[in-house]
Formats: sequence, structure tokens, C-alpha cells
Amino acid sequence: MEFRWLGAILIVAGCGGYGFSLAARHRQKERALSDLVRALERMECELQYHLTPLPELCRMASTDTNGMLHRIFLSLSRELELRVMPDAASCMRSVITRFSISSRELRLILSELGESLGRFDLPGQVKGLEAVRRKCFGELEALARNRNERLRCYQTLGLCTGAALVILFI
Repeated sequence: MEFRWLGAILIVAGCGGYGFSLAARHRQKERALSDLVRALERMECELQYHLTPLPELCRMASTDTNGMLHRIFLSLSRELELRVMPDAASCMRSVITRFSISSRELRLILSELGESLGRFDLPGQVKGLEAVRRKCFGELEALARNRNERLRCYQTLGLCTGAALVILFI
């Protein structure tokens, strides 16, 4: 009898934990996109007013971001300095595959950023950064839409699924 209750508690806790981890992943994606927007704004200013070279620009972007984006920009900076690949787009693709980014939207945004860096003249690069930033804002708006309800729903569904499994097993 006691083992049944222990099993029931573990099932509810496991399913609830999965729901809470989905909510945390949603928050993490939102934080990463807002960090990326801040880094893109700084990159745009540095390009316009200081004509900063790409490796240094990526190193500066790594200081504006945290976590995975910090490591991505730092790695991109190293690859650009060492000229591992012929252009910034292929360097960015290499970095994206190396870090295996789970978010499809973030992968697409970063690959678009790689396509626009170093490929065009200064006004073209600035327009490319603006386009990437607009795309980030669009993703942030999509994530922010009904955020609280969605996160509560993830958490509640996890707990309710655990409760339903306990009822089925007991």
C-alpha cells in the first residue's frame, strides 16, 4: 500500500516536472531572443559609427548575451579571426551545427544573421541586421501572446496528466 502512494507521488511529480520544464524552456527562448535583440542593436550601432571588423563585432555581441548565445558569438568570433571558413555565413552554419540549437526559430534567425554579415556593403549589412531584429521582435511577440495562460497550461497539463496516470494505474 505504501509503495503505491510513493509510486503515485513520483508519477505526479515526474509529469508535473515535465510541464514545468516546458514552461521554463519557453521562458528561456524568450530570454534568448531578447538578448539577441539587444546584441543586434549594439552590432548595428558599432557598424554604423565605428566600422568595427566582424570578429570584434561578434566578440562584442558575446558580451551582450548570456548562456548559449554568448558561446555562439564567441565561437563565431574565433572562426572569423582564424578564417576557418570562407565567409561569415558558412562560419555561422558551422557554429549552429556544433552547438545543436534546439529552437528552430532561433536557428533560422541566426543563419539569417550569418547570411547578412560580411556579405554586403555597410548599408546592406545594417539593413540585414534590421531585418533580423524585426524577425526577433516578431518571434518575441508570438511568444508573448497569451504567455501567462500558456505557461500555466503547460504546468497544469503536466500535473493533470500525472494524476490521470495515477488513477489509471491504481
